[in-house]
Amino acid sequence: MSLQRAYRLLAVFYSLLLLIGAIALLAGGGTPLAMVHLVVGLLAVAGLWGYILKRGVMGPRMWRPLAAVLALGAAAQLFVLLSVSLDGVTITWMLTSAVFALLLVVILYRYGDRDQAIWATPEELEAAARLETLLEAQPRLEAQKREGDREANVEVVKAGNEYRASVTRRHDGQQERFEERFHHPATLVFFLEKFTGLSVKDFEPADPA
Repeated sequence: MSLQRAYRLLAVFYSLLLLIGAIALLAGGGTPLAMVHLVVGLLAVAGLWGYILKRGVMGPRMWRPLAAVLALGAAAQLFVLLSVSLDGVTITWMLTSAVFALLLVVILYRYGDRDQAIWATPEELEAAARLETLLEAQPRLEAQKREGDREANVEVVKAGNEYRASVTRRHDGQQERFEERFHHPATLVFFLEKFTGLSVKDFEPADPA
């Protein structure tokens, strides 16, 4: 069985659990806490499907905090298992729940990484392709932008499978320098546009007069 098929089966299993939980709530067999579990589970499964299908769902910023919530919940269940005397059926369900929650923690943490193509817009992917073409022709690119008393100087290089942006910004007589590294060029494009005001076009050579 391939890893992708295993992920799909896992997502189907979680989806069925959510369906069973929703039916139980509608039948009046749930509690307010069960409603919270259902909502968190719904979000987690949406992220799981997004990870499997390589689609961006609701933005990358929410998935790592959700993974942290799931990790805390799994840790709490394990603590209860170790500190409280429970019957065999309860122990089995809590242990199973904790294990499956930990699987989701790993997947959602990876899904929340902004530095991947699934979070890029079509425009960013197109600009990333142009940037890669420029870096193939010239391994080191430089650009500068000035707006009033603000100035940004950026140097972009590709080292192996990594993209590095060295930035120098000046404002009100103050200067800051920093470097950021990315695995996907579309993330670099997003960073340049948001934090330096530069686009890929600024790195392209000027047309001869």
